[in-house]
Amino acid sequence: MTGVMVQGRATAAPAQHETTQTQTRDEPLRLTLLGGFELRHGGEQVELPASAQRLVAFLAIRARPLQRLHVAGSLWLDAPEERANAALRTALWRSRRRGCPLVDARGPSIGLAPGVEVDLHASARLARTVLESPPRKIVELAGLDHVWANGELLPDWYDDWVLIERERHRQLRLHALEALCEALTVAGRHGEAIEAGIAAVASEPLRESAHRVLICVHLAEGNVAEALRQYRLFGELLRDQLGLDPSARLRELIERAVTLR
Repeated sequence: MTGVMVQGRATAAPAQHETTQTQTRDEPLRLTLLGGFELRHGGEQVELPASAQRLVAFLAIRARPLQRLHVAGSLWLDAPEERANAALRTALWRSRRRGCPLVDARGPSIGLAPGVEVDLHASARLARTVLESPPRKIVELAGLDHVWANGELLPDWYDDWVLIERERHRQLRLHALEALCEALTVAGRHGEAIEAGIAAVASEPLRESAHRVLICVHLAEGNVAEALRQYRLFGELLRDQLGLDPSARLRELIERAVTLR
């Protein structure tokens, strides 16, 4: 048996344990911001204090190195400069003490450490690729289900810097979902198109363009009754919430489909 002697007893060498630790260190940190804050390393969740979470999330959202004064002033708006800087130092210490290379703070600027994988960045890249690609290329992209599966950015956070980025990502995702729904409809992949359309409607129930692409999928499948039901659902919701009617463009789409039927 391979091992070492400890007071006359042979004990197994901790090679496997050391290998596991090395593999864990080599695995990337994965930061989740969509649907809530979560940090994982080697498959295990990493707990961070609230102040460190806010710092890491802020740096991840900004996605570039920032001056320390700017970070402190943005995260601790109501605190005097000295207290804000002290709070930043504490948050940096709390992010370091977990033994994970989360923040690069070696110079006058600080940023997220290289190699940290952020789901927000991956989601935004995929959404932009969808919007910039011709329809025939969109349907060939890998991981399309992630476009409609991603959640809201830090839904329980109400800082101004979160709210602004949340709306930016929401709009990007909505436009990508609509483009994806249209491309999948043209490709005859109606089931996936409906998934994308429903995700867009669920994200913004009062958005007419989201309902329109979903209605178009139903019509492409020949399901006029489904299209009419979706149109009526949207019309009732729009009148109840805003006192408005669907646009003439959407109404004409439905009327033409019913007439041809």
